[in-house]
Amino acid sequence: MKIGVLKEAASHERRVPIVPDSVKRLGQKKIEVVVEAGAGERALSSDADYTKEGASVVAGQPAAIAAADAVMRLRIPTLDEVATLKEGSTLFAPLLPLVNHDLVKALAAKKVTSFAVDFIPRTTVAQMMDVLSSQATAAGYYAVVLAASQLPRFFPMLITAAGTIAPATLLVLGAGVAGLSAIGAGKRLGARVEAFDVRKVVKEQVESLGAKFVEVDSDEDAQTAGGYAKEVSEEYKKKQAEAIARHVAKADVIICTALIPGKRAPVLVTEEMVKAMKPGSVVVDLAAEQGGNCEGCEAGKTVVKHGVTIVGALDLPSNLAVHASQMWSRNMEKLMFHLTKDGTLKLDMKDEITRGCLITHGGEVVQDRVREALGLAKVERPAEAKPAEAKAVAAPAGGAT
Repeated sequence: MKIGVLKEAASHERRVPIVPDSVKRLGQKKIEVVVEAGAGERALSSDADYTKEGASVVAGQPAAIAAADAVMRLRIPTLDEVATLKEGSTLFAPLLPLVNHDLVKALAAKKVTSFAVDFIPRTTVAQMMDVLSSQATAAGYYAVVLAASQLPRFFPMLITAAGTIAPATLLVLGAGVAGLSAIGAGKRLGARVEAFDVRKVVKEQVESLGAKFVEVDSDEDAQTAGGYAKEVSEEYKKKQAEAIARHVAKADVIICTALIPGKRAPVLVTEEMVKAMKPGSVVVDLAAEQGGNCEGCEAGKTVVKHGVTIVGALDLPSNLAVHASQMWSRNMEKLMFHLTKDGTLKLDMKDEITRGCLITHGGEVVQDRVREALGLAKVERPAEAKPAEAKAVAAPAGGAT
């Protein structure tokens, strides 16, 4: 099997899905890597680095696609990018398949075997393959670094000849992977850290990092069976807003990370709360791409409203391209090792990970939740069904073999 690694078109994307360090280990499992020239340069991985580890480097994206059986992408592919894929080939990429219906239909029409790497189940075994978690770690860390660069105050307490400087107060909204990473970074910089989450189970994790957990007086818990957050009742939202407002008013920095998969991000910091913040305070909103947790947030922009700097953060992991790429690459290694045998892709629909992230195959949408979102009937699979083997697609005439 040959994997094609392509240069991402977005000018601000610096990461690469497979780094040279992974090439040798993939090769030991009979998985070859074909790299578009320059694909890793922005992550400080040169063509020579790839060649040294055994990868083939080819000029131009068409050549890389032609030479490969499967393509790996870091970003959600556009419909134009899907059109360049070989019919019957394989794709590993974030897809957001519950909302990107046209993309899913295009992949099915092209008979692409597509794996949504953002749909990998949240299980112990799959944790090593979870790109959402690895990239959220990078995003949470960098959000605090970014906030510190914008804040006109020190983060740590300082005892100086000019007197004692009080530490900054950092409030983290959402204690998932990004939130916990932000808590850790904030503590290391010396801030006084508080955190809120609708899932009560994370209280122990928050406190283990030395932060104070902001609690809402309610018995309601908003954790799904998969470990994600879900929507809460209107009564809870009212109590939540009252609790958050008290802590927002005294915060110097707020890191927003609260997301609900497939839905608009919940608004946790209203304009009235922003007005109550101290002048010079900073909000870094990691939920900006899904509407933002902070009212007034503008995706991809930094704005000042009521004296508060609001950063609509996008693609923060790209600012840590070396380590973010390394983490993504290791996630992909584990996924490939799980899905292949002797270099051949195996599709076992009884396997939880395969069943969870395989979206299209053989011209059909095969993932149950995605089929439901598209209004399609659930696929009936006999319990005794044997694993299917995905056929490799030969390169066209003149292409690498």
